[in-house]
Amino acid sequence: MEPRLTPAQPPYDEDVERLLGKLMPPDAPFEPLLLFRVLAIHRDLADRIRPMASGLLNKGLLPARDREVLIERTTARAGAEYEWGVHAIVFGPSVGLDEATLAALATAPAVSPAFDPRTRLLVTAADELADDGRLTDATWRELAAVFEPAQLVELIILCGWYRTLSTVITSVGLPLESWAARFPLSEQRTERAEQV
Repeated sequence: MEPRLTPAQPPYDEDVERLLGKLMPPDAPFEPLLLFRVLAIHRDLADRIRPMASGLLNKGLLPARDREVLIERTTARAGAEYEWGVHAIVFGPSVGLDEATLAALATAPAVSPAFDPRTRLLVTAADELADDGRLTDATWRELAAVFEPAQLVELIILCGWYRTLSTVITSVGLPLESWAARFPLSEQRTERAEQV
């Protein structure tokens, strides 16, 4: 499927080159991400959101593994295979998420035995935010027993931010990066695909 918007293409003009240089790590072994090249269509907005996005990813208060669990679950629930797959390759292994856990984050219910208690709590939180836009009282109490108030605010914003990115990705029809992971197949996904 062709994307609904054409990502910025090389050769980039000076402003886009500068923006992509801010968005991509200097030692990245691949071209600027298609997502960043779509965001570059609105340079001013992309430049304004960059500090928050970078802050959540690089300077957040949540432990890195918790952050990635929330991102993987949120993007999978939103059907954003693009973002799920980029994080599964670039961040997942470095924070201790193996292939089985990544697959479960994309396909398994929160009560799955694939999740340890902390991961199950994070998955439950991401699911509640995806389904209802709020955390239940029970989940809030459990989270508050583990996380500081500033971390709780960050957790909610992190899920909301990656839901927003997922909405851009799925609405634009962004093609997958050739090197990124693909969603694992599951009975749930197969059933949903057959119903469409």
